[in-house]
Amino acid sequence: MAYTQLTETERYQISSLKTAGFSQLFIAESLKRSPSTISRELKRNQEV
Repeated sequence: MAYTQLTETERYQISSLKTAGFSQLFIAESLKRSPSTISRELKRNQEV
């Protein structure tokens, strides 16, 4: 299985959609990515 990194645009979309209150599942389906990918990205980039 080929793995592809999230693009800068996808990272921005994830951040924007989560800030707007959308669920991780909705974001994953919208971007055609795994929910676990979205979860990891949000955990990596959360503010402390």
